[in-house]
Amino acid sequence: MMTRNLIAEIDPLEMITIDQLVPQNHLVHKLESIIPIYAKYIS
Repeated sequence: MMTRNLIAEIDPLEMITIDQLVPQNHLVHKLESIIPIYAKYIS
């Protein structure tokens, strides 16, 4: 019975993206756009 109470108290999962956290002109977005290009050259 204790398991049912624990399951009822778990918070729902919330999905957030990098776009919601970081301004569009931030360096993180610039790096994110470069990484796939760089990965192509090192593989």
